[in-house]
Amino acid sequence: MIAWADIYKVVVAMVPLYVALGLGYGSVRWWRIFTPEQCEAINRMVAYFSFPFFTFEFTLHTDPFAMNYRVIAADVISKLIIVLVLAAWAKCSSKGSYCWSITSFSLCTLTNSLVVGAPLVNQMYGRWAQDLVVQLSVVQAIMWLTLLLFVLELRKAGMGEAVVAATSSGGGGGGSVDQQPVKDVEGNMTEVVASRPAFWSLMKTVWLKLALNPNSYASIAGITWAFVANRWHFEMPNIMEGSILIMSKTGTGLAMFSMGLFMGMKEKIVACGPSLTAFGMALKFVAGPAAMAIGAITVGLRGDLLSVAIIQAAVPQSITSFIFAREYGLHADVLSTAVIFGMLVSLPLLVAYYFVLGFMN
Repeated sequence: MIAWADIYKVVVAMVPLYVALGLGYGSVRWWRIFTPEQCEAINRMVAYFSFPFFTFEFTLHTDPFAMNYRVIAADVISKLIIVLVLAAWAKCSSKGSYCWSITSFSLCTLTNSLVVGAPLVNQMYGRWAQDLVVQLSVVQAIMWLTLLLFVLELRKAGMGEAVVAATSSGGGGGGSVDQQPVKDVEGNMTEVVASRPAFWSLMKTVWLKLALNPNSYASIAGITWAFVANRWHFEMPNIMEGSILIMSKTGTGLAMFSMGLFMGMKEKIVACGPSLTAFGMALKFVAGPAAMAIGAITVGLRGDLLSVAIIQAAVPQSITSFIFAREYGLHADVLSTAVIFGMLVSLPLLVAYYFVLGFMN
């Protein structure tokens, strides 16, 4: 049974994040310490230095041989359900779009489990539940954040090649793009514009970008080390561990600081408005847990295992998703609001989930 003392422990873990957020916000809004260009540089440092080390550090300490693969299977099923629904929405609905499908996937699936989820489920169910949430965090870093990075690079490369082709398509050369005639203001078919880069050209660009991005292989390197270390029972030398930790420990704090900088440059704290805020909260706390419930029931999870699987899916938004959204220029205002509001409202909502699922069990 969760008590007030347990809730206090979760609050203690969350408040320092808001301190970093407030310092970032004040640095721009009140004290004018950083220019917009410097704020972008700080976010890039987090994206390409702090987070790769953070991901590598927590991944290499997991035990791949002790993972609960049934729960991981439920997580994979839930994510695939969301991907299929969003793909169908983008393809079939007049309101659907590729860009909003990417953002919706982030809102539905990516959680801040290490900061909020792990300590909370530890107080609710015990150490085994905390270990389970950490395992799912490792899978998130390896599979789903890498997938997010891939589609963001795919979008960026597609936009870049389309622009290049459009500016150089005076003749009928561009074999890398589909071309279509368009009408001028008088209705004459006189211009040709690039509409879509060729598939293999796009893939080449994306894979080259991913190869240069440390986030794309930090988790792979970490889990590889974990397999080797746990198989032959040896530890990383202290000098290497210290070198990794000194950068890893900057990850979460600098990410929240960067989010504060982003908020400080906006006119309003809730930059995306009330309707998009409600949309993000619905995806985070309703759609995500519902998909996880389907996946968990599909693989036969019952009792406390089912409850933990659903609760961890309702944990607030991943800070990493905001960093990537800002770096790639895709709905960063929506993701920042989801992180901030998510952490404010998550505690009562997660406790409510805990009691409701307890009664159902």
